[in-house]
Amino acid sequence: MTGFKKEKAILMFDGGIYYEGFYEGKIIESGGEAIFNTAMNGYQELITDPSYNGQVVIMTYPMIGNYGINDTDFESDRVWISGLVAKNYVQNFSHHAASKNLAEFINSYGHPVISGIDTRHITIILRDGGQSNVYIAPKEAGIGYIKNRLAALPKMEGLNLVSNVSTKSVYEKSIDSPDFRVTVIDYGVKFNTLRCLNAVKADVAVVPHNFSKKEILATEPDGILLSNGPGDPKTMPEEVETLKSLLGEKPIFGICLGHQLLSLALGFDTYKLKFGHHGINQPVKNLKTGKVEITSQNHGFCVNLNNNNNVKANPSNDTKLTHINLNDNTVEGIKNDRLKAFSVQYHPESSPGPRDSRGLFSEFKELCLNAKTG
Repeated sequence: MTGFKKEKAILMFDGGIYYEGFYEGKIIESGGEAIFNTAMNGYQELITDPSYNGQVVIMTYPMIGNYGINDTDFESDRVWISGLVAKNYVQNFSHHAASKNLAEFINSYGHPVISGIDTRHITIILRDGGQSNVYIAPKEAGIGYIKNRLAALPKMEGLNLVSNVSTKSVYEKSIDSPDFRVTVIDYGVKFNTLRCLNAVKADVAVVPHNFSKKEILATEPDGILLSNGPGDPKTMPEEVETLKSLLGEKPIFGICLGHQLLSLALGFDTYKLKFGHHGINQPVKNLKTGKVEITSQNHGFCVNLNNNNNVKANPSNDTKLTHINLNDNTVEGIKNDRLKAFSVQYHPESSPGPRDSRGLFSEFKELCLNAKTG
């Protein structure tokens, strides 16, 4: 590749500020919500996580791509991010399990990778100024053209993306000699969530996001898991109504978007965070035990427990706050013992990330088995 000249790329933010970098691989235009991710590794799992649909991911760690892409560390069957931005991109990867380079893989799904941009400086701007849309295009396209393309992008607030990522039909992840059965409502579920359920000896059925109460219960679950996923939870009123009807029927465990939807079903509110939580090093305190877990997170919306909009229809004054984020004291977990429902804002399945919270799957199992025999 000696003497190879990379195409110049522009990364433009709302308000017109832009940065100049270089394309890695194919010259592709794209846009979406800009989010910074503080993980040092795990980019393969990150880019295949459906929760990142509609987002351009800006990696704060300066060297990205050095270990390539392998054939096993996927969290779905495709790339979901709208683009990847790095400071230094390593084209000639080095890892015994790698089969292709990162840009090659992302490009194959129609999304760009650009480098040569001070991503930590951008992170400071997003933390100070709040979330922004961005657009990536060749420099030669012209600033006026890029501004127009950026202006046409929808904002994440008010955007429903779950229909993009959810399964269209029911599928099973079965094991030999299961102890119980879980139905996962797929708002953008990760492969590792299903693996973690199998690991605690659960047979798993995965159903589309828009299944009715009758269709969900027809899968004969001992418990229901509400998965992670992208977008604004307030754009999903039909799914929330379904969850309201399921409260008390079976034990429920919500993760990330599933946590937000459960909270809405309980009558609480959600709101957009200034810049969200994206990374694998978010400290969360368990208020019951006092222990701190380091967690994996990707969300731009948060639950507000101080605003209960629907107490009469769904009494939720017995819903308790169980976990808080130690960086900003936002809600990270809730539990309602009467309704046998609990949820967390973070990703206990991690992948990428630490395994501090894996015990939640065992807690869910215990809840399901007690309800089954009780």
